Amino acid sequence: MNSSLALIWSVTAATTLLQVANGLLQAVMPLRMQAEGLSVTAIGIVAAAYGLGFSTGCFLAPSFIRHVGYIRAFSSLAVMVAVLVLGMTQAHTTLAWVLLRGLTGVTLACIFTVTDGWISSRATSSHRGRILSIYMISTKVALMLSPLGIGFGDIKTDGLFMAISGVMALSLIPISATTTKEPPAPLGVKIDVKGLFVAAPSAVVGSFVVGLVNGPVIAITPVFGVSIGMSQETAAALLVALQAGSLVMQWPLGWLSDRADRRYIIAGLAAGTSLISILILIASAQGAQQTILWSFAAWGGLALCIYSVCVAHACDIVDPGRIVSTVGTLLFAWAVGVTIGPLFGAGAMELLGPKGLFIYSALASLGLAAFIILRIVQVQRAPKGEFVTIAPTSSAAPAIVALSETAADNRKQPDQNAASAVIREETSS
Repeated sequence: MNSSLALIWSVTAATTLLQVANGLLQAVMPLRMQAEGLSVTAIGIVAAAYGLGFSTGCFLAPSFIRHVGYIRAFSSLAVMVAVLVLGMTQAHTTLAWVLLRGLTGVTLACIFTVTDGWISSRATSSHRGRILSIYMISTKVALMLSPLGIGFGDIKTDGLFMAISGVMALSLIPISATTTKEPPAPLGVKIDVKGLFVAAPSAVVGSFVVGLVNGPVIAITPVFGVSIGMSQETAAALLVALQAGSLVMQWPLGWLSDRADRRYIIAGLAAGTSLISILILIASAQGAQQTILWSFAAWGGLALCIYSVCVAHACDIVDPGRIVSTVGTLLFAWAVGVTIGPLFGAGAMELLGPKGLFIYSALASLGLAAFIILRIVQVQRAPKGEFVTIAPTSSAAPAIVALSETAADNRKQPDQNAASAVIREETSS
């Protein structure tokens, strides 16, 4: 255990610093765009550009890593994303924001492929669960708490962006100073949406709808908060609540899904997300800020955990040799949803006002619940397999997480092969 920790401390430290910067960027950027006079629709387009860039980066990363190696890949990409963040201080048009945010999506996806592939390859079978827990808790807490840093600067000045860029640059130090040997480069991943939809339609549709819903909510939440009368600091705290709810609920839901047909869990989470969306609408109409904060935590605990159960459900069904391809295909479905979801969410806000975002969330989540229930009625499945702790996050947000220990042992391939296929929470958008 101690030897495994020694092999991953540098990449864990680097990723934690990167997520500190990334979490603060998720809060600062939409508020800065709003201050620049961009419409909610424009902010949604920028979020969609991030989703497109992120999904593109996931498929570019393996070949890049094979060409230069893990350490050089991380170093060059971290410098690039730090420069892109500095460029945001000079962005005053929608086109400029789209280009910068799309490129940050590409670079961050490649970085997370590097870090998660490194972690996956260095965690041994006997300690994999504990090693991944340390890694995920460190990065998740960083992503969760960093939006609170918005209170230390003025959204209309460049100080916060400079701080974000500086922290991203600092993430180079642990990687550049490491004395451990980097892991072998990952292989490519085959995408087979049609084949997986035939085998596990609930997982494919669930992953797509998760992107449709989580992408716009995470990307536009700070703007939603300000639009209903919250301060910038309180609006940023909504992102903290989302991630905190996800952190608390991820493992209990995984335990529960191991003991039942996972589709029941997916349907319950989707229905719960719809109900909490309605509660947020009621609380925001009444101006009950404490209720809104708690409701966002509940929303995150439900909506941000659906993807994990979808992946676990698909991996229960497919042959062990197809798990890597399966995870990559679900990532693709999620990425398509994250790319177009912010357009729908922002459009709903433009049409209906701030409440439009969670009317959209309620309807989309209800549609997913209805589809899964229909599948349960049509096809009965026996529960089997182990829970897979994967949660793209994002802004959305969101991350790559390794497959479960059992699945990793069964598929008889190096764990780092999965890293090019799975986004770690996320960010999503």
